[in-house]
Amino acid sequence: MHITELLNLDVIRNVGHNEEVEITTPVIVAWNNGKSRMVGDFRPLKTYTVPDRYPIPKIQISLTQISQEVYISTMDALKGFHKNVGTPRARKYL
Repeated sequence: MHITELLNLDVIRNVGHNEEVEITTPVIVAWNNGKSRMVGDFRPLKTYTVPDRYPIPKIQISLTQISQEVYISTMDALKGFHKNVGTPRARKYL
């Protein structure tokens, strides 16, 4: 995706010159096929996160449970995922 498209989808945003950003700086990685991808190194974010005490369940258990349901919902991993925005206070870490 191009940066303009990511901006239009509200996946990324412009950061003002006086706005504090503490965690990562985006980097554009170019592939041999001419495409590019924006990435960020979020390892420093680990110092601010609390470990999850409830690990993700095994897939077989999850599939067995949802097979008995009448309705299920899914999320578009390309565009829908990015709509889970952080609070304004948390944005300086993103």
